[in-house]
Amino acid sequence: MGTLCVGLFASTAVNPGGADGLFGGNPGQLFIQLKGALIVSVYAFVVSWVIFKVIHATIGMRVTDENEVSGLDSTEHSETAYNN
Repeated sequence: MGTLCVGLFASTAVNPGGADGLFGGNPGQLFIQLKGALIVSVYAFVVSWVIFKVIHATIGMRVTDENEVSGLDSTEHSETAYNN
């Protein structure tokens, strides 16, 4: 949301070294910032997907059925979540 607001309300009256936004008569600034936000989003998705695939191929993403049934708190973290 921050990118959209800056692209809408940017003003050289506040920042002479910047650019005017959409309401200042410069719709290009809004599209530049939307493009940047889209590029960052795609980059973050791709890097996260690659990390997921590497982890899945090396150590796996699931615990054993026995660990899942007995509880992850005790098997993975050596903690007790509930006192029965």
